[in-house]
Amino acid sequence: MTALPPGSTIGILGSGQLGRMLALAAARLGFKCHIYSDVAGPAFDVCDAHTVAPYDDQAALTAFATSISVATYEFENIPVATVEFLNAIVPVRPGAKALACAQDRINEKTLARQLGAETAPFAQVDSRADLDRALKEISVPAVLKTRRFGYDGKGQAKILTLSDADAAWAAMRDQPSILEGFVTFDREVSVVAARSLDGAFRAFEVTENEHRNHILHRSVAPAGMEAEAATEALETARRIAAALDYVGVFAIEYFVVTAGGREHVYVNEMAPRVHNSGHWTMDGAETSQFEQHIRAIAGWPLGSTRLKAAGAEMINLIGDDILAWDRIAAEPGAFLHHYGKTDVRPGRKMGHVNRLRAKDA
Repeated sequence: MTALPPGSTIGILGSGQLGRMLALAAARLGFKCHIYSDVAGPAFDVCDAHTVAPYDDQAALTAFATSISVATYEFENIPVATVEFLNAIVPVRPGAKALACAQDRINEKTLARQLGAETAPFAQVDSRADLDRALKEISVPAVLKTRRFGYDGKGQAKILTLSDADAAWAAMRDQPSILEGFVTFDREVSVVAARSLDGAFRAFEVTENEHRNHILHRSVAPAGMEAEAATEALETARRIAAALDYVGVFAIEYFVVTAGGREHVYVNEMAPRVHNSGHWTMDGAETSQFEQHIRAIAGWPLGSTRLKAAGAEMINLIGDDILAWDRIAAEPGAFLHHYGKTDVRPGRKMGHVNRLRAKDA
């Protein structure tokens, strides 16, 4: 295994804020970045080259692949076929196996169960009749979700009573779906971790997350949970990464459930990429999740994941929140990260702010 030297070019599929922060981290290590996307985005402002073309344009993909030393992606809705095509020319990390798993909620939960992890009860739903059968196995309340391409609450419909089933299935628009039973949980947490080319594994502190309107609002590390449950979450993440032969940073989202007098973790979702709940690492950890991802895909040693302080907090700046940038910039101890987006819209992630908790606080 040969590590990529500084000066090499890393290709990133996707032009959003995650690609932007990956490119900034790569530049710090001496790498150049080429962004490939079907639309312009904020990552274009900080890269050395960019390509705008469809993800199925083989001529454009070939030109992109021959200009880089390794490729990665910033979001999981990249077609698997795109990754497979590129991987025949240049290494893509993480690979198509992880992407295919993360794109399908049935695959995610099936893998988690196979590895001994707990999940909410679930059933595959491909038709209205399937939904009726599933509702006999999984009692209401439940939630019906598309198997693919849902995030931040999109592609979901609650079924609080059986009379909600027709509307829920109509909301899926005949797409392959999954019915999940409700889980009564105490908190939501995530593990953001990295696995290197040689199989080394390093995780950041388990992070506690608060959502508003289905969008992440606040993340705090370390999470306020029992040590045994935190260890369970970390070990589950390690097993999933190994099973997928994963290279790079990823996140596993969990529900924390109290049963039998102790806390348990239920796997909710996997993200095969850097993750919003890991943004606190940019100022609160010795290595940010973005640098860690670049290190992993470039074949470098993984960096330290230790906290720089007693704790760290990240708050997303959604929509008009970003208009308070000047107040945040004037606040001692506040670390502002603006994504460079000019179109402010409700529900749009515009930036985030990190704050650290002193060790003697």
